[in-house]
Amino acid sequence: MKLYYSPGSSSLAPHITLREAGLRFELERVSLKTKKTASDADYLRVNPKGYVPALQFEDGSLLTEGPAIMLWIGDQVPEKRLVPSPGTMERYHLIEWLNFIATELHKNFGALFDPTAPDASKAAARARLEKRLDYLNKTLGDAPFMLGEHFTVADAYLFTVLGWGKFVDVDLARWPKLAAYAGRIGTRPRVLDTLRAEGLLKS
Repeated sequence: MKLYYSPGSSSLAPHITLREAGLRFELERVSLKTKKTASDADYLRVNPKGYVPALQFEDGSLLTEGPAIMLWIGDQVPEKRLVPSPGTMERYHLIEWLNFIATELHKNFGALFDPTAPDASKAAARARLEKRLDYLNKTLGDAPFMLGEHFTVADAYLFTVLGWGKFVDVDLARWPKLAAYAGRIGTRPRVLDTLRAEGLLKS
């Protein structure tokens, strides 16, 4: 299978998940500006949505949207506990967190990156984001991971999104629990491998 990605974007989360899962995969870098892949293919013919991530299987079928991709990956390796078992309340809490990250953090960070967004819209997005980070800082507390004692796909996603703060003047120092959390996740061997593979960390 092949993961289409752009360095440091939301595709970083399923990339981390693939490495944590120990699955075999290929990488294909995508220019989100030109919609061309590293092999000069038209990415819009692969994924008409035009954004990453996208996971392509051996039969040519495609799965898109980060949370869906990560859930699929986690279900392939239940022994890794990246995704709780189907039907358990823990799994629904995982989905709850994935939805929160996608709609309350990812979306508001995205607005801050938009060069066409009016200043007023960016200010509103920043205010919403800071409120959500206040909530998350309090809720997460000193727990090592989002669901408690085990790393899950929600941690891959949250780590990815929190990493965008340095590009849009959102300093995690204001949220010390989140800063400590991001620091812990960032030292995981497979996370470091992923950052190096995307050129985000010097070897």
